[in-house]
Amino acid sequence: MAAADKPQLLSLNEVSAGYGSFQALFGISLSVAPGEAVGVIGPNGAGKTTLMRVISGLLPATAGSVSFLGRPIGALAAHQIVTAGIAHVPEHRRLFPRLTVEENLRIGAYIPAARRRLAERLAWVYELFPRLRERRGQLAGTMSGGEQQMCAIGRALMSHPQILLMDEPSAGLAPLAVEQVFELVRRIRAEGFTVLIVEQNVQQVLDLCDRAYLLEAGHIRLSGAAAELRENDAIRHAYMGL
Repeated sequence: MAAADKPQLLSLNEVSAGYGSFQALFGISLSVAPGEAVGVIGPNGAGKTTLMRVISGLLPATAGSVSFLGRPIGALAAHQIVTAGIAHVPEHRRLFPRLTVEENLRIGAYIPAARRRLAERLAWVYELFPRLRERRGQLAGTMSGGEQQMCAIGRALMSHPQILLMDEPSAGLAPLAVEQVFELVRRIRAEGFTVLIVEQNVQQVLDLCDRAYLLEAGHIRLSGAAAELRENDAIRHAYMGL
């Protein structure tokens, strides 16, 4: 079954958005089916973070619609979107640096359904990321960038989302930490999670994802199977140095 024929978990239809008089997205349409890993690639300033903010309810769309499980969510507040089953790992992680690892993780379980299963969710995240268990009492701001990204991902997973949005998870990390972060994403996929990831690290994303979209200057320029985009001459030249 082609991706377009599958039942969609998340759908954007002709979405536009911006900040004041500045328009950052122009008629964006994309979809994510259950169990998929979908990438959005493109240069800095393409609108990738704006796209994630629209989906997670942090920024209203000025046109178009966003649907989750077949229901429009554009009018929902950000906390209602988390409750619906969408969790966002923001760019630059946005941890609380003066709180411990475990305190940061507990914040991820603030919605009622997650609070009722807090101990279970915490144990699962620690099983998935044993290093977080080792550092559970450490202040989040004192960890390495890679460990902080692990904590940010773990915090998002505490709500047991149906889809995980990841905004530039490798940004600002050393090459070894980048490899570790993408290995974490593979581990999450193996657990059955659906992932939408935006990244400038094109090679890594196309190796990880099933499908991808190329976003440039607020427009979708290309889309298709990740394997096809890996072989696209324009992408190889502009984004992979090949």
